[in-house]
Amino acid sequence: MSKRRLPPRADLGQSTAIAALSFLGADPDRLARFLSVTGLGPHNLRQAATGPGFLVSVLDYLAADERLLLAFAADQGLGPEDILLARDSFGGASPPSEP
Repeated sequence: MSKRRLPPRADLGQSTAIAALSFLGADPDRLARFLSVTGLGPHNLRQAATGPGFLVSVLDYLAADERLLLAFAADQGLGPEDILLARDSFGGASPPSEP
């Protein structure tokens, strides 16, 4: 299986985070856990998604759960390092890695 080609760096974080949100939304259990952890709900998810830190928080959420990160990376035909690179394209501190 060949790896998918990544978009230009300027779009990398945004496009990856949007794909991650779609990935979460495609599975009711994954979406329910995401909403529970973030404190969001169907009533305010759309509004939250317009906030400047929302997309990076989606990638932070994935990065904090190795199993989920690996599942998303495989779903997208990317390596997990590509997802972390996309997260880093936003700048700021990366989430701590789990031991």
